[in-house]
Amino acid sequence: MLADDMACNARNKYPAQVFNNENHKLNLYGDNVEVDYRGYEVTVENFLRVLTGRHEAAVPRSKHLLSDEGSHILLYMTGHGGDEFLKFQDSEELQSHDLADAVKQMKEKRRFKELLIMVDTCQAATLFSQLHSPGVLAIGSSMKGENSYSHHLDSDVGVSVVDRFTFYTLAFFEKLNMYDNASLSSLFTSYNPTLLMATAYYRTDLYQRKLEELLLHCMSKMTSLLLLLSLFNRN
Repeated sequence: MLADDMACNARNKYPAQVFNNENHKLNLYGDNVEVDYRGYEVTVENFLRVLTGRHEAAVPRSKHLLSDEGSHILLYMTGHGGDEFLKFQDSEELQSHDLADAVKQMKEKRRFKELLIMVDTCQAATLFSQLHSPGVLAIGSSMKGENSYSHHLDSDVGVSVVDRFTFYTLAFFEKLNMYDNASLSSLFTSYNPTLLMATAYYRTDLYQRKLEELLLHCMSKMTSLLLLLSLFNRN
């Protein structure tokens, strides 16, 4: 799901291109990017329908989350937020109880085995306050009362191009290779409050396995996706 309001914006000096860094070496809007929901399709209602599988009959199968009780899901959300909410398109909000209810339905309908939720927004930790379903891990970029900040400005384009939490998450994964045995706990400990200018938060009480047992080399393939999510949802 991408707001998709940057690549063809009239103010974009590089039409149909989006970069994650001011050096402009990596175009994140290439032909290999598949977007299922874009623009005005990115709504709270559609987001909750994707998670719970409650689609209208006309929605094609390609727009469904085809998961089951054996699935391991990464849900990465970023944008503008606050105390127990995340904004969608600057017109509506996803509340913490909406997220908790959707995850509860997913668990009851056996739509995942393990769910990792990562949120990059101001006061991100508050979005997890009402989660109660087992098998869920949650990571937020900031605590209640804290802001989340962008990492650097691209003076050529005239906007900030990546957020701090996402930037340092990607930096961690980009250092990994298939022979590393980095665990989820090592990702947690890699977040430096001084660099983030906020305190990363971890909700682990709903998860049964030891974090040291969760190896992360397979997740390194998600880095481009994380960049896209961060870039397209910032105004």
